[in-house]
Amino acid sequence: MTILADIPEVAERFEELVDLARRNDEVVICRAGRPVAVLTPIPKPGQGTRDDFLPLAAAGRPANGDQTSNHNYFYDDNGLSK
Repeated sequence: MTILADIPEVAERFEELVDLARRNDEVVICRAGRPVAVLTPIPKPGQGTRDDFLPLAAAGRPANGDQTSNHNYFYDDNGLSK
């Protein structure tokens, strides 16, 4: 859900808006009805961020050590389905 709030309303409801952002609601802060900022939560440990993902993607490695992009178990040595 997207919540639009002008600065005076944000000042009054800041704690509530932080809780909403932590629940992954989008909180857009406005000045005179125009969006000027977005309140976003800090990722939880292990959740990862785009900055964590991009170097791994460039290297062709999965972000999680338990995951693999190798599908060799579906195919034999000739590339045919097992």
